[in-house]
Order: sequence, then C-alpha cells, then structure tokens
Amino acid sequence: MNNLWYDSFIEALYKKYPKKSKLAEALMDLLSIEKESAYRRIRKDILFPVQELVKIASAWDISLDEIVGINSRSIIFKLHLWNYLNPSEEELNDMRTLVRWFETINDHHPDMEYMEISNRLPRMLTSGFPYVHRFHLLKWMYQYNNEQALPFSRAIYTERMGKLSSAYYLAAKNVSSTNFIWNLMLFNYLVDDIRYFHSIFLVTDEEKELIKKDLYALLDYMLEVAVKGCWPETGKKVNLYISYVNIDTNYGYYYSGGMKMCFVHAFGKNEICTVNPMMVEDFRTWMQSKKRSSVQISEADEKSRIEFFMKQRKLVDTL
Repeated sequence: MNNLWYDSFIEALYKKYPKKSKLAEALMDLLSIEKESAYRRIRKDILFPVQELVKIASAWDISLDEIVGINSRSIIFKLHLWNYLNPSEEELNDMRTLVRWFETINDHHPDMEYMEISNRLPRMLTSGFPYVHRFHLLKWMYQYNNEQALPFSRAIYTERMGKLSSAYYLAAKNVSSTNFIWNLMLFNYLVDDIRYFHSIFLVTDEEKELIKKDLYALLDYMLEVAVKGCWPETGKKVNLYISYVNIDTNYGYYYSGGMKMCFVHAFGKNEICTVNPMMVEDFRTWMQSKKRSSVQISEADEKSRIEFFMKQRKLVDTL
C-alpha cells in the first residue's frame, strides 16, 4: 500500500512537470535541496520526508487525501477560481500544462472518452470563436467582478491567455471520443443574454453584429461536425445529442482506463472536480442515462439535425 500511494504521488508530480529535469529543478527551488537530492527522491532511492510531502502538496495543489485513498464517506471536490482578466504566472502555467496534456493525450490515454451535458456552449467550442468567447468573459465579469461593470470593448483576454485559449481549442479535439448533450434551449438562453447586455449598453450595435457573425460561423462549424460525426481538424469521434429535458448547468467527465475525473461548472467560468472513483462511476452512469431523453443529430436523424440548426440560425437572425 505504501508503494502504491507513493507511486501515485510521484505520478502527480510528473503531471505538474512532465520532464524529469524540470521536475528536479522545481523541487530544488521549492525544497532548497541539491540537484542530486532531488533526483534521488524522484528515483525513490530515498523518500520525501513528511514535511516535504506537505509542502509540495500545498504549493502544487496536490490532494494527499485522494492519493492515499482515505476510506470515508466524504468526497473531495477541488475548485480553482481563475483570474481571467489578469492571470498569474501560476495560472498561465496551469493552462499550458492542460494544453500539453491534450496535445499528448493519445500517447497516455488513447481510449479517453469525454462527455459534457450543457445548458450553455462548451468552452472547448467558444474558445475558437473570439467574439462569442469575449462575450462569455463579459458575462463572467458582470456577475463576479466587484468593481464597476466593464463594457464589451474592455472584456479582453491578455495576449498570452488568448493564445493559450486558441491552443486549447485545437488540442482538446485530440480526445478519442467526445459526446455533447445540449439543452434544447441553449441558444435561446445565449441570445437572451446578448439582448440584455445590449439593452444596458455594455454591448454596442457594432459589437452585437460581430457576436452574431461569430454565432453563424459556430453553427456552420457544428453542422459540419454533426454531419461528419467527427472533428474536421483531427477526425476524432463526436456525438451530438439534443436534450428535450431541461438541463440546469454544465456537467462533464473524462474517462479512460488510466484516468477518471468528473466536474460540475460553477461561477460561470470555473469547475469543481473530483477523481473519486465511486463518484466518477456514478456521474458517468447518470450522464449516460440522459441520452434516453435526448435525440442524436450527429450522423443519424438528418431531418432533426436540419430542423435544429435552421431553428438556431433563425433565432440568431432575431438579434
């Protein structure tokens, strides 16, 4: 058991720093130890003392509870609140790590399955359409920024965050299989939000037209995905369903033989997540059951697919 949890701890370190040399350097800086001492710990020639374990876990946001596998009725969820306007270096590094993970996912998790049930457009889609992406940032700032509301013209990601978002948009499509279940009213909610921010003058007429143009482009893109049943960039499988039962928020999971995680969206642009095996299995079973009240419009049921996308375009026309 000691070997198992310690191996899991070392694996968690490699998730933060995939290259051994970078991991050793990070441990040297954090623990104030020599290079050889860092490598001896990585090789497990010697074990990390308890105080070092705690220091690493605290500094690098690693859950020792999850690694040790404490048998309790409590399920640990993590929440990381990102500062999207002024991200720290740590937050940018976390985003880079996420992008690299997706870029190499087929090497480590070739059987990875991703599923998201949505009442708003998934981030992996909006990040490829800059004006829709900025509108979600505007809404997030309006709801959770304690300062004066900023207009759409000032809802701008930093250059580095913008590049990482674009990289994420492409990298996330390397997942072997992706499943979306969309709320039937998803675009109704989005159009209503755009109308509201336009009515309070945070979105100008010209900006509304730019968002509208982006929405048309997104619908055309997703129609192509639904017809082919895959991402055009990578050829990876995509299943798109439309739910006729209301969905209250976005839920999702990643599931493979070597990695399992589920999450619930919170505070607009953040998630709470857990890797608790029982919770993930329950999540997956529950989410798969949502297909019973949904219609698949990717590849199958051409009539429903055409009707859905035509209805959404007419809805965007009303903006």
